[in-house]
Parts: sequence; structure tokens; C-alpha cells
Amino acid sequence: MTLAYSPNAAALLTFAVAALLTALVVPLVRRLGLAYGLIDTPDPRKQHTTPMVRLGGIGIVLGFSLALVLIWRFGGFAELPPSKDQLIWTTLAGSLCFFVIGLADDLFALPPLPRLAGQLLVAMAVWSQGVQIGTIELPFMPLELPPLLSLLATVIWLVGITNAINWLDGLDGLAAGVSGIAAVGLLSVSFSLHQPAAGLLAAALAGSCLGFLRHNFNPARIFMGDGGSYFLGFALAAISIVGPAKGLTSVSLLLPLVILSLPLADMSAVILGRLSQGRSPFYPDRRHLHHRLLRSGLSHRRTVVLIYAFTQWLAALALVLVNAELRFVWLGLATAILIGLVVTSRQRLNDGSP
Repeated sequence: MTLAYSPNAAALLTFAVAALLTALVVPLVRRLGLAYGLIDTPDPRKQHTTPMVRLGGIGIVLGFSLALVLIWRFGGFAELPPSKDQLIWTTLAGSLCFFVIGLADDLFALPPLPRLAGQLLVAMAVWSQGVQIGTIELPFMPLELPPLLSLLATVIWLVGITNAINWLDGLDGLAAGVSGIAAVGLLSVSFSLHQPAAGLLAAALAGSCLGFLRHNFNPARIFMGDGGSYFLGFALAAISIVGPAKGLTSVSLLLPLVILSLPLADMSAVILGRLSQGRSPFYPDRRHLHHRLLRSGLSHRRTVVLIYAFTQWLAALALVLVNAELRFVWLGLATAILIGLVVTSRQRLNDGSP
């Protein structure tokens, strides 16, 4: 059976299916995790005080993957050229591989270097299948990258974004919410640039994030674990290459850099801080932005929502840069929300209220 969709309708349906499937699957995963004792125990560096199942990424993966398969089965990919169709499945395969690496870490506590080695190998394999940065768009001329530099840039981008999202996963709902907002931004940018393949991927990712937030927003009932955050991070990174692209091997990094600049800046600041003290970049501590906001006196929820608002403002700014429809309306609304949250947060801090 084949249904005829417009690209926008297919993306909307993909979003809805992914959200529904994820919301339904996550409670089943939680029950299985509790039954088999697959939980994350509290420690002084973590915010939760009771043991939590940390396999919620399984629900995200199933919601995302099944939504794409169902939309493909009923003709949602019918208008895509074969090359773009292939990029969707390559992105899905790479995301699943990163999920497996993260899941292995959740279950067996892998050391950092084997995890990083696995990420590098998967990123190189995905590059060989066409998800690659071949051209960097400079203000006055495009810079064509030779294969070796293309491989290096692609691997750094894919692995860097993945770990930035992973490190952001420190508060209930934070990584899922930021990833969902970024996915919606990439969805809008992709359709503004007439890239429906990336639009479908971003819609599925945004939907699965929303479905997971139903169970993960503070107070969370389940965590996504490294498997979930690796999956989200890699999917965002790959979509940003597939989406704002003018061809199979060209991409302007400006738009995804703007949308994803918050987790990237947080990761960079943390790494530099650790190195400045002679510690490993993988050394766990409480240097992240959300830790700093909590120490300033903001509540858990207000910290998360403030980071959401800033991410939404960045996504709206990207829409302005790409000349998307109603771009200034979205930017104005996002700016108003961000200013309102900052002002009320400062007032609460000055009043000493929680």
C-alpha cells in the first residue's frame, strides 16, 4: 500500500508516529529495566537520589527507527532521489551503531578510549557511504576539501557533536529537550533549503525526543543513558550534514553550528578547564553549564527551561540566516521568551526564592 504525501505532510506524520511510538515503548523498557536490575545508582556527581533505569534510549531508537520504516513502507520516501534515500538509511545505520556503543557503556562501563575508538570507526564508515563534509562554504568562495581533509572534518563533526550531547545529559529532560529543539530547527532549515530527506530524519528525531520527554522531564522516571545520548548526538550531527547540503558532498556548517553552538561551547569550555588543571578531558566533574546554573541558585526545572529557551533562540537565529518563512516572528518570540526567563530567574535569585 502506498500513500501520496507532500514532503511537509510526510514530515508531520513522521513526527507524530515517532512521538507516539516512543511514548508507548519507554514505559515497557522501564519495567524491564527494573525487573532485571539495570539501574543507575546515585553518586555525589549526579543529581538523582534514587536508583533509575538508564535504558530509555532503547525507546528513542525504536520510536525513531519504526517511524522511518513505516513512513517508507507507505510511500513517504517516494519523491526522494535514490541518493537521498540512501543517506537516510546510512544515517539510521550509523545512529544505531553509536547507540550500541553507548548501550555497551551503560551495561559494562567501558573505558573512554575504546568508546572513542568505536565512534571513530563508525564515523569513518558513514563517511565512506556519502555522509560527508566535502565543501566548507566561506563568505566569498567555497573551499573544496580533498578526501583526507573531508574525512577528518566529517569525523570530528560527527564524534564532537555526539559527545557534546552526551555530556549535556546531566539533568532530567535536558539532553532530550535540547536535542528535540535542535531537531525542529534542523527540520525547518532543511525544508527551507528543499532537503526533504533530512527533513524526514529531523522530524523523526524531534518526535522521538518529545515522546521520551513525557517520561524524562523532571522528575524523571527513566534516563536515556549513554546509548540514548550517543544516538541523539550522532543523528543530529549526521542530519546537519545531510540537510543543509547543496549536494552529496557539500555542506555549509554555519547553520548547524548556530543551532548546536550551546552544547559545543559547553563541551569546549569543560575540556579546556580540565586540561588547564592537568586532568584528562574525560575526567568527570561538575563544570558543565547546567552545574553552574544550579550552583547559582536556580532550581532544576528552571535551569533546564532556561537552556531550552537559549537553544530555541539559537535555532530561530539560524532560521533568520537561511531566510526561512516567518523567520523574524520566530526570532522575536524566542528572544522574548529568553529575556523573560532570564529576568524572572534573576528576580528569584535576588529574592532568594527557589
